[in-house]
Amino acid sequence: MAAMRKGALVALLAIAACNPATERGPGQVVTQVVAKAQTVASATGTVSAGAIVLAGDALRIVGATALGGLEVYDATGTRLSSTPAGEVAGVDIAYGYDMGGSSATIVAAVDITQNALRLFQLQGEELTEVGARAVPLGFAAENVCLFSSNLDGALYAFVIGDGGEIDQQLIYTDASGRLDARQVRRLNVMSTIKQCVVDDISAKVYVSEETVGIWRFNANPEAFAAPDLVDSPRFGKIREEVGGLALHDGGDGARWLIASDASAGRLNLYDRDRNDAYIGSVTVSATAGGEAIDEPGPLYGLSHAVQDFPNGVLLVADEDGSNFKALSFSDIAAGLKIFAGEPSDPRVVSDPSVPTVTATVETVAVPSFGDAADDPAIWANPANPGQSLVVATDKKGGLFVYDMQGKVVQGLRDGKMNNVDLREGFQLGGKSVVLVTASNRTDRTIAIYRLDTVSRQLIDVADGPQQTELEDPYGLCMYRDKGGKTFAFVNGDDTRMRQWELVDAGNGRVRANFVREFAFESQTEGCVADDATGQLIVDEEDVGIWSLSARPDGGKEMRSVQKVVDSPAIKDDLEGVGLYDLGNGRGYLVVSSQGNDTYAVYRREGAQAYLGSFAVAADPIRGIDGISETDGLEVSSRNLGPGFEFGAMIAQDGRNVLPVENQNYKYVPWQSIAEALKLEMRR
Repeated sequence: MAAMRKGALVALLAIAACNPATERGPGQVVTQVVAKAQTVASATGTVSAGAIVLAGDALRIVGATALGGLEVYDATGTRLSSTPAGEVAGVDIAYGYDMGGSSATIVAAVDITQNALRLFQLQGEELTEVGARAVPLGFAAENVCLFSSNLDGALYAFVIGDGGEIDQQLIYTDASGRLDARQVRRLNVMSTIKQCVVDDISAKVYVSEETVGIWRFNANPEAFAAPDLVDSPRFGKIREEVGGLALHDGGDGARWLIASDASAGRLNLYDRDRNDAYIGSVTVSATAGGEAIDEPGPLYGLSHAVQDFPNGVLLVADEDGSNFKALSFSDIAAGLKIFAGEPSDPRVVSDPSVPTVTATVETVAVPSFGDAADDPAIWANPANPGQSLVVATDKKGGLFVYDMQGKVVQGLRDGKMNNVDLREGFQLGGKSVVLVTASNRTDRTIAIYRLDTVSRQLIDVADGPQQTELEDPYGLCMYRDKGGKTFAFVNGDDTRMRQWELVDAGNGRVRANFVREFAFESQTEGCVADDATGQLIVDEEDVGIWSLSARPDGGKEMRSVQKVVDSPAIKDDLEGVGLYDLGNGRGYLVVSSQGNDTYAVYRREGAQAYLGSFAVAADPIRGIDGISETDGLEVSSRNLGPGFEFGAMIAQDGRNVLPVENQNYKYVPWQSIAEALKLEMRR
C-alpha cells in the first residue's frame, strides 16, 4: 500500500488522533476513530458494499455501486475502472482459487437486478466476468460473503436475502473452464439480513439480521446448523438495528468481530476468542473532531500490514458520502486500549487438515424423514461384479436393497432396522446361501433373510421372532469361523453385547441360539468381525475402539486399539467400522469418526496401528455432496463393477445436501482412498 500516504488526491484526510472524545454508557466504551483514507465518490453517487484486494504489491478496493456495477480503486482512492454488473448490492473476495492450474483472485457480487450471483476475476486494474452464467437465487438478495473451507479447499458463497435467506452455494469450475455454482443448503432467519462474514479458520459464518441481532452458524455445509445469538437490541449492546460485519485476525488474543450498530452510529467490537464477548465501540469520522458517520454501512476487514496501517484496514461504506473510508485497526485498538495482535496475510491458505476423496455414486434418499438411514452391507457378485448389491437400513422403516448405481432394487417395511450385515456360504437346506441379518428395534429381534442372488431379493427365513432380550437393539455384525459356523453379535442401548450362533432350523428357516454375553462401560454400536483372525472390533462411542475374540469361547478380555482421549484424529461419537481385506490376514480397518466427520484407517494386522484419516468432500460436477455425521459404513475389497474394481467404502450420509434431502448412502471407490493415504489395493 505504498501509494496510500498523506497528500494523495482525496485519500488522506488526517493522521488520526484516535481518541479525541470518549463516551461511556452502561457497560459500553465508545471512542472516536478518524478515517486515514477514503475513495472518491462513486460515479453513481451510491455505494452499497466494498472489499479490499491484495494484488501482488498493490492494493485495490472493489466497490459495489448499485446501478454503477463494480468500481475498482487504487490505494489512493482513485477510480481505476468500472465494470457493468447489473445493480450490485454486495461483494466479497477469495484468494488462491485454482482456475486451470493458476491461482486466481475471485470476486463474487450480488446482482439484485436479476437476483443472481455473479463471479469475476480481478487482473490488475480490471474485473473480468468468469462465471458461466449469472447464478439464479430465487429470492431478493442483499449481500454475499465467501468461505474457503479448510477441510477440502472448496469455495462457497453465502448469499443472504431480504426475507432472511442464507443460501450456501458451492462454486466450481465447469467443463468449459468457467465458474458455476450449485446450491448446497438453505438456512433461514425470520427477517432481513444486511451482511455476512465468514471466519475460514473456525468455519463460522456471522450474519446480521437487521432488527434482531447477530447470529453465528457453522459454515461447513455438512455440519449441524444450530445458530448462536451473538448480540441483539433487546438483550445486548445493539441499540436498534445491526448492519455491516467484518473480521480482524490478529492472532491469539486479537481476533475481533466488528459490527455496525447502525442506529447508534457506531461500530461494536466482539472478542472471537471469548465466545464473541463484547469489547467496546467506536464511532467513525472523516476528520479529527468532525461529525461521526451517521449510519456506518457494510464493512470489510483486511488484517494484512500495509503502509500507515500496521495491523490492517477496516473499510467502511459511507452511504452519505457515497464512498469508502479506511480505518486503521491499530487506531481502533489504541482507542479501546486493547491488543491489535500481529498482521496476517489472507492469501496464505492452510492445507486441508486431512486428505479428501469424493463419492462417485449415491443412493436415492430413504423415504423416512430425520435420522433414518444407518448401516449398509455389501454383496459382491463374483460372476458379474457390476450386478453387486448393497443392503442398507432405514431405522424408521425397514431394509432396502440398492444396485451399484444407487437405485432401489427392493424395499422391505419389516420394522425399524438399525444395523445389517451378511455372510456368504451359509448352509441352509443343503444349499449355500447368502445370509443377511439385521437388528429390528420394532420387536427387538434379529431379523434373518437370505439374499436370492438371481431375483436380487431378500427373503425372510427367520424361524419365528428371534428375540435379542435387549431393550433396544442397536449395532449388529456377523462372524463366520474357520469351521464354517456363523454367528451374530448385537449390542443395545445399555452396555451389553450378546452373541448367537445361527443354525439351520429345518424347513428352510434359520434360528439364533444364544452363546454368550459381555459388557462395556458405556454405549457401543459399530462392530465388525474378522473371519480370518477371529477378532471382533467394537466401537465404544464416546471412549474408543476395542479388539476382543469373536469366538464364543474367547472370553471377555479386551484390548484397546485407540482411545478418543489419546488421539486428536478421532472424535466421539465413533460409529461405523469396516474391514478392507488384502488377503493373508493383511488389510485395513476403517472407522467413522462422527465428531469430526472423518474416517480413521488402522492396520488390520498386528497392533492395528493408526495410518491416517480422510474426509469425503462434495463433487460439484456430479452433484454429489460430501459425507457427514456417519453412523454406519461398510468396506469391501472385492470387485464391485466399473469404477469400483478395487472395492469401495459405502457410508451413511447423515446430512444429505446439494440440495437438502432425506439421508442416503454414498459409494466411494477404494482406489481414491488408497491414493489419498498411500494404501494398498487388492488386485
